[in-house]
Amino acid sequence: MESIYIYIAILIYIVLGTGVAYVSRQGLGQGMTDFFLANRSVGGIVGALTYSATTYSAFMMVGLAGLTYKGGVGAMGFELIYLSGLVLVAFFGPRFWLVGKKYNFVTPAEMLGYRYDSNVLAVVVAISYCVFLIPYSAVQLMGVGYLMSGMSGGSIDFMTGVVIATLLAITWSWMAGLRSVAWTDSLQSLVMIIAATLVVVVVVGKGLGGFGNMFNTLETEYPQWLVVPGPGLFSFKTFLGLSLPWFFFSITNPQVSQRLFVPKSMKSMRFTVMGFVIFGFIYTLISIIWGFAAKILLPNLANADLATATLLVLPIVPKALALIVMVGITAAAISTIDSILLTLSSVISRDIYGNFKEGQSEERQLYFGKIVIPIIALLAMLFARMQFDLIAILSVASSAGLLVTVPTIFGAFFWKKGTAAGSIISILGGGLVSIYLQFSGLKPLGHWPGVWALIVALALYVIGSYLTRPPQEKAGEFLSYLSSALKEKGAL
Repeated sequence: MESIYIYIAILIYIVLGTGVAYVSRQGLGQGMTDFFLANRSVGGIVGALTYSATTYSAFMMVGLAGLTYKGGVGAMGFELIYLSGLVLVAFFGPRFWLVGKKYNFVTPAEMLGYRYDSNVLAVVVAISYCVFLIPYSAVQLMGVGYLMSGMSGGSIDFMTGVVIATLLAITWSWMAGLRSVAWTDSLQSLVMIIAATLVVVVVVGKGLGGFGNMFNTLETEYPQWLVVPGPGLFSFKTFLGLSLPWFFFSITNPQVSQRLFVPKSMKSMRFTVMGFVIFGFIYTLISIIWGFAAKILLPNLANADLATATLLVLPIVPKALALIVMVGITAAAISTIDSILLTLSSVISRDIYGNFKEGQSEERQLYFGKIVIPIIALLAMLFARMQFDLIAILSVASSAGLLVTVPTIFGAFFWKKGTAAGSIISILGGGLVSIYLQFSGLKPLGHWPGVWALIVALALYVIGSYLTRPPQEKAGEFLSYLSSALKEKGAL
């Protein structure tokens, strides 16, 4: 496809998105709660759309489609594990929301630091977020780079797409914080789901003769792609290694769990979760079908992550529709990037800068948070230049590192004897294990880094907590308030 059409489509998207972001500035306050949490006033519809756009990024139509192309139907089971993990939101969503409102928490790290009565723990959690989320941000930038480069036949350089996505994410994050991100997310999520649905119908109908014929072709020519472990990718240990981080994604990834602080009411939170489940199930099916269609029509791709971009430039896809889908995937990536930028800037300013520079005003912390947004984006962009293979697996690798916070999060709400020392050694020890195994490529007993990181983190948390003294006063106050508030408000 001619690069001029791609640039025109992106320009229209930039104008619309920037207009929405500018309008969202109306009524923006000056505090951190206003900038990072939209003053805890997000309604159910916007909440569902922003939650969906933040969660479902370039990973889906680029990464998950590529994973289906390479490994078959196991990719669907892997992604549905994430949706089943939303049962955790039923337990943790009301708890996050209630204590966030009560104690004015801005970040999950701040919440954990308060519960365990330890500023050091808040700093450790914040640093772990930065270490593992910057690579995940890079994944989104890579998705945009691969998409524009693939659709233009290489006339648009990979890094051009990365730079465009980076600049947009910085601009929209700066304009009005979460208000801007939530409003632009709402626009982006609608573009994502509508465009993806339309193009799947066109490709399957025109290129494959309908859904029945598509699956008949798969049964005849690629029968292994319809079973697990399929062509060999989805062995049990691989499936477990990929799925475990996804199951806990909603509470371990702060750009998602921070969203649990922002609904204006418990009713809004219920609507957000239900709307996300519907959106997620439809988008998962679309991405899987997209991967299967690419396997039939483009059977010999050297890089599975290019399946989507290559499919979009086939003659069976109308040029205008292909451009809309490209914008939708770009929107999905940018919505995740700007959410991560906001989350990381909030934990750096609130939990790192705020604890090392005690006594700083909220205005000063907010100023510092805005400054670090472009710095974080630049680090993600430099990471994206490495162009690692298989976006889906890199996404899981990043989330696997965040699994080490699971014991600390569960203990914060359900184990009064958990201690800050146990949490700190759990996160540091588990995190080091995850990093070492990721970089060394080792898989002891065949299990992936995330599995071992979680096991080590859990063992260290329990042992460390038993050997140290829990914060009786803070834990008692925290859990006592939750118990009474949950009886009054109810759960999801």
